[in-house]
Amino acid sequence: MAHQINEEITDKEVRLIGSSGEQLGIMSADEALKIAIEHDLDLVKIAPGSNPPVCRVMDYGKYRFEQTKKEKEAKKNQRIIEVKEIRMSPGIDTNDFNTKLKNAQKFLSDGDRVKVSVRFRGREMAHTEIGADLLKDFAARCEGLANMDKAPKLEGRNMSMFLSPKPQAPAKKPGKPKQPKQQKDSPEEAPAEFSSAEAE
Repeated sequence: MAHQINEEITDKEVRLIGSSGEQLGIMSADEALKIAIEHDLDLVKIAPGSNPPVCRVMDYGKYRFEQTKKEKEAKKNQRIIEVKEIRMSPGIDTNDFNTKLKNAQKFLSDGDRVKVSVRFRGREMAHTEIGADLLKDFAARCEGLANMDKAPKLEGRNMSMFLSPKPQAPAKKPGKPKQPKQQKDSPEEAPAEFSSAEAE
């Protein structure tokens, strides 16, 4: 967003905020600019829609630098979710199915969405239920990693569905091992006294 600064601000009155955030009151744009120049700073309109518009005294170059830096950091930390596609045929063999399943599970673990599709050729169009069952089985095997966004749907000769990765729950911190309760030592029983003296 581009801001109006310094001489670009021609409003009759503005509400001015100082460089430390203090309210300096309502004044003409010329007076506000003089205050900014006295502090060797810029006058920047930050709320043009207010009545009167709000301006602030600041170092605009430094402000723009910090904003650009924040935007770069935000983009750096923002992961772009890709849609990966897995394609199968109704007659796919077990080995190929398992290979494609592993690939899909890896994509889901990496946080990507997966589109799984089955392509029907010729007479295979008469048995689209085979493709539907294949996709449902595929989704069931990804159940621990993904949610089905869109159920299998036939479009032309392709039947497809979308799987999205499940949000990962934060790992629980391991609890401290419980210390075994120390048993109090029970008082030793005193040896029973002889009830009668031994006969001489």
